[in-house]
Amino acid sequence: MVTIKQVAEYAGVSVATVSRTLNDSGYVGKESRRKVEEAIKVLGYYPNEVARSLYQKSSKMIGLLLPDISNPYFPLLAKGVEDYAQQNGYMVILGNVEDNADKEDMYVKFFSQYNISGVLSAASGKRKNNDRVPYVLLDRALEEENYSISTDDRLGGKLAGQAILESRGQNIIVMAGPRHVSGANDRLSGALSVLNAAGASYRVFETETFQVDRAEETAQRLFDTFKSFDSVIASNDVYALAVMKEAIKRKYRIPEDIQIIGYDDMLFSRLMYPGLTTIAQPAYEVGFKGAEMLVNLIEKKVIIDKKVKLKPELIRRDSLR
Repeated sequence: MVTIKQVAEYAGVSVATVSRTLNDSGYVGKESRRKVEEAIKVLGYYPNEVARSLYQKSSKMIGLLLPDISNPYFPLLAKGVEDYAQQNGYMVILGNVEDNADKEDMYVKFFSQYNISGVLSAASGKRKNNDRVPYVLLDRALEEENYSISTDDRLGGKLAGQAILESRGQNIIVMAGPRHVSGANDRLSGALSVLNAAGASYRVFETETFQVDRAEETAQRLFDTFKSFDSVIASNDVYALAVMKEAIKRKYRIPEDIQIIGYDDMLFSRLMYPGLTTIAQPAYEVGFKGAEMLVNLIEKKVIIDKKVKLKPELIRRDSLR
């Protein structure tokens, strides 16, 4: 591995001159800079980014916290983050916290130790330590945080409620996502506002998590808890698909006996049969715009829209009547 000392010897300058050239700090003459850049190219030298970040107290790396990488929604969001970051010279370090506060704390401490330039979080939404690091929330918006990119989940909940009513839902189960997730509460309140205005008959089924590995167990509990219903507004696509699977196992026809609507519009929703009607939220765009906002914060650019809400969309398929 080529060292900075070898670069200095090849260029015929001091190590300090190479360092100033790499870090763009302090004066370096045009001829010396040319020699250093030529040496770097000829020798194939790559700076130690960790050492550089420790020296500069910042880096070209951003941290991304996700609650559950096994949920197909979040890899698409992460792709949006990575695409914008790489286009603008930043690398992304992923932390999959799995709704575990201890893991989230561990990742945040790691980010701090390596002088991460900023953090994007789709996890708890609560800032953990180090208020000086630029911080943008993804997929959720909290009043105490200044910067966020999210979907208008209350509107999404309304769209789901309207779709169920238009499809002649009479006895409706509304799955409430985990109460500590602001977006889940917004979806619930949006759906209930429409159902209440129409005087519809519904019951709320509480769920504690969005974790994929709990979906089938949750669907089984729903059918064991409620013996008679004809419609389900699911908390997300993963749980909607789990409900569809359980309904089919129990010999119900979809959508004739039970109709189901999800939330997210992940790829599997359109590939399975019957196709899942769902509320599409722009996961890639949330990640891309979130990374753009964070990079602008890092580079101290003016941000006019600090809390951005993107519009969800109803996607009709076969799971509604």
